[in-house]
Amino acid sequence: MREGLLDEMEPQQVADIAGQLETDDAVALIEDLDREEQQAVLQRMEPDDRAAVEEALSYPEDSAGRLMQRDLCSVPEHWKVGQVIDYLRSTPELPTDFWEVFVVDTSHHPVGTCKLSTILRTPRDTAVADVMVREQTLIPVDMDQEDVALRFQKYALVSAAVIDDSGRLVGMITVDDVVHIIQEEAGEDVLLLSGAGGEDINEPVPLTIRRRLFWLVINLGTAILAASVVSLFQGEIGRYAVLAVLMPIVAGMGGNAGTQTLAVAVRALATNQLTESNTIRAFGRELTIALANGVSLGLLIGAGVALVFGVIHPTPDGFRLGAVIGAAMVINNLAAGVGGILVPVTLERLRIDPAVSSAVFVTTITDVTGFFSFLGLASLAGLGR
Repeated sequence: MREGLLDEMEPQQVADIAGQLETDDAVALIEDLDREEQQAVLQRMEPDDRAAVEEALSYPEDSAGRLMQRDLCSVPEHWKVGQVIDYLRSTPELPTDFWEVFVVDTSHHPVGTCKLSTILRTPRDTAVADVMVREQTLIPVDMDQEDVALRFQKYALVSAAVIDDSGRLVGMITVDDVVHIIQEEAGEDVLLLSGAGGEDINEPVPLTIRRRLFWLVINLGTAILAASVVSLFQGEIGRYAVLAVLMPIVAGMGGNAGTQTLAVAVRALATNQLTESNTIRAFGRELTIALANGVSLGLLIGAGVALVFGVIHPTPDGFRLGAVIGAAMVINNLAAGVGGILVPVTLERLRIDPAVSSAVFVTTITDVTGFFSFLGLASLAGLGR
């Protein structure tokens, strides 16, 4: 709706609106315009507003420089609390909403912060340096917005100072700017994990078709690979047709187990919970879980198959069939656990987004392992001979 409205507006109208907004909101309004339209709007803005927006647009997309707002409250560390209060009351250019005052040195480097509640409850003749908090989280101007959101989440920040390469205070980011970033990144990872890309319901149909079709074609290739494994055991399936009935169970359960592990691993990587230092421990944890689940499911399906095909509807080798499918279930669950953690970690190390392509590889691993283990064990056990 916003894009359609902007298309109908004159550059001067857009410039007037952008001039009334905080810098970060003005940037969000202008950054999606075509290059020529951007220049037309910027030329009609007030010089100060134009300079701030142009500086923001010079930073990489999805960086802290695009996200921050330039309007903030900063005071020198030698001031008294009373001076800060008078400054807050008498300066109309301050941002509409802020929760803390940034304290800077003579070079405009941030040296601490002071909450508004502290300022209001402190006697006027108290030095700001005596009540400020020196420990603070500083955001580099080129930091990716996802990392910014993680810092806000990790340290429970309400606002944070943004610094340039020289360490000077150039802006601030507030928690309301970050909430929608967390929402966007989480939704994007879910779409990427499913192979749908970063699309939404308003994107053009041809673009959506191309994005989805790319991954569907890759999945088609992996399906052909799994089918080729099945073709190696045509003789066993022909002699003992019940194998064809049961083998999707092994592959399907392995795929579900792999998806569970994969979802946990991708989320842990996205939130920096899974790092090089704890990868081995995470791998051991998922392997233990996979083994326990595999044994439980193997015993359950093995007993069920033995009961059905060995007692209720007796077939040759019914009890051995139960043992074979139970063992195959354990093997495929172990493969699902290993693939679900190793695939996204490996892709992350190779600087490939694990949310994009992990699902394809993990599904291939569980399908191939499931079919090969079940049919291979059936062949070794001589079922149907």
